[in-house]
Amino acid sequence: MKNIFLLLLIFLLFNHHSSAQNYKKNYSVTDALTQKLGALDSLNVARITDTLTRTLGDKEQKARAIFFWIANNIAIDAKAVKSNDQRKSAPEDVIRLRKATPLGFAKLLQEMSSMVNIRCLVVDGYTKNNVDDINNPADEINHSWNVLQLGQSPDQWFFADTYNASGFTDKKISSFTPEFTGAYFFADKALFNLDYYPDNSAWQLGGGPKNKKDFYALPVIKKAAYTIGLKKPVPMNGFIKTKTKSKVNFSFTCSTDAGIENISMLIGEGKKMQKPEPMNFTVQNGLLSFSYQFKTEDTYPVKILADGKEIMEYLVEVSE
Repeated sequence: MKNIFLLLLIFLLFNHHSSAQNYKKNYSVTDALTQKLGALDSLNVARITDTLTRTLGDKEQKARAIFFWIANNIAIDAKAVKSNDQRKSAPEDVIRLRKATPLGFAKLLQEMSSMVNIRCLVVDGYTKNNVDDINNPADEINHSWNVLQLGQSPDQWFFADTYNASGFTDKKISSFTPEFTGAYFFADKALFNLDYYPDNSAWQLGGGPKNKKDFYALPVIKKAAYTIGLKKPVPMNGFIKTKTKSKVNFSFTCSTDAGIENISMLIGEGKKMQKPEPMNFTVQNGLLSFSYQFKTEDTYPVKILADGKEIMEYLVEVSE
């Protein structure tokens, strides 16, 4: 009897593990099919959704097709974002105008997902854009994204942000540059919780900062962090205080297939920005680490780059 019980327990655990691991499949075929369908600019929300998903039997692939299409066919409305104008955030307005605020992106993903029986909710909350935000919590909600449910267990809820997946604006939020980032679909939960803080803590989907103040104390997470699968960044404080004679130790883990060849540091901003400085780093048991001695007394932003792309940003105060 004990042996039968043990076998049954192993079977259930294996099935639960397999079920959880079956998500985050390869999306290259779905992405290619969706891209081939194009802008679908003569169709309404319902017909676009049907066109994108009618040949796909799997909920995850349907969600990916909708995500991919939105991120590649809806632009960031820089003017509305800058003025926090949410008047045209309804899905039909977003489809008509082909541009949106974060809330507009999130509402459209929610609407299209619901049309194919995928539970998708809009989450309002906070995110950091640059070092000016470190230790400076926003007074009002400044971002919206989605959580999608594909199964009944807690680990079958997933994050998605079509807004950030679509591209980026300049620092003044005056222009939009399209650049698709697929890693914002079913984004790594630990990393996402370093980059986003929900107004309702129920939508953290795992461990994260305990409150908004703790969230704004973290370093700024950049888009390339998602593509390399960054985790466990050190230092965890976004504001670093150090001395000219001391070294600061940096480290993080990343995906085994990230294949990072070089790490560099970009110090300062504007006319005071230095050229990227290569770091001597080591990798041991998946942990990438390096140290740096800041020699200039001042307070300045410091960006960490992996293969030339920004992954994290800190604010560093250096004294003698």
